[in-house]
Amino acid sequence: MRWLAIALVSFSASAQQYPAKPVRIVVGYPPGGSGDFTTRVIADEMQKSLGVQVIAENKPGAGGNLASTEVARAAPDGYTVLNAWHHSINLALYKNPGYTHKDFIPITKIATGPTIVVVNPSLPVNNLKELISYARQNPTKLFVASAGFGSTPNLSATLFSAAAGVQLTQVQFKGGGPAIQSVLAGDTQVAFSTAPTVMGMIRAGRLRPLAVSMRKGSPAVPGIPGTEEAGVPNYESTFWFGLYAPAGTPRAIVMRLHEAAVKGLARQEVRDKIALQGMDATPNASPDAFDAEIRAEGPMLERLIRESGAKVE
Repeated sequence: MRWLAIALVSFSASAQQYPAKPVRIVVGYPPGGSGDFTTRVIADEMQKSLGVQVIAENKPGAGGNLASTEVARAAPDGYTVLNAWHHSINLALYKNPGYTHKDFIPITKIATGPTIVVVNPSLPVNNLKELISYARQNPTKLFVASAGFGSTPNLSATLFSAAAGVQLTQVQFKGGGPAIQSVLAGDTQVAFSTAPTVMGMIRAGRLRPLAVSMRKGSPAVPGIPGTEEAGVPNYESTFWFGLYAPAGTPRAIVMRLHEAAVKGLARQEVRDKIALQGMDATPNASPDAFDAEIRAEGPMLERLIRESGAKVE
């Protein structure tokens, strides 16, 4: 029993001294997408409060599973953190993703946003109704660039296909950035993209936006119609990214990470930076509040995956 008491005292002391070295935030997608953007924004802000370097680390692959598995297996000491969406998606998609819900402690949501339906300017469509008509007339010629099974673009395109009653051929890439490059090159024609991935190219006129995937549109993405105005009112799809710590991380460290993240997201300069990318900063009041949201949302996402018929071996 004495060794256990010593270990507990040592662990408590290390929590009190936290952080004493750089913190890594791992994200399962390559540079150029919303996962990368939100990771770098929150890393920059958290290091101001934590007083140590916070490093954004891209570990793409297997729809985000490589990053999630690495963090799930990391020491629960607060020095390895994950930025990801809802784990129910990959847990439903993959037979053995390498982790479960129990491997993580939610910290806080970072940002929430809609997807933007964009097309290569050479495609002769200017709104969702024209896209649906084109898809029906050219069922084998319309290719949708997606960021991997279970990604936001993948689910958003799947929802649209069901709502509009059209068949879309999705081509999977390793992230939002590579997917959009294929649309720009004309290898694919359409993308249901997260806003940070495409806002710059929309402003430059390199992509044509058709709608944002919210019924009433989004104040963070002005000038682009919502799905109701665009003529597909039964279609809506949003996404978010949030921080997770490995299971077993001391409560004091989880709260320290939460405090640092929320403090950064409260700054108007940061909120404006996130809004410029078509998203809204949406921190949670507490890790418990974030956990409750995750639990409430899980069954709906699992049903979506089940009904879509998507599976990844």
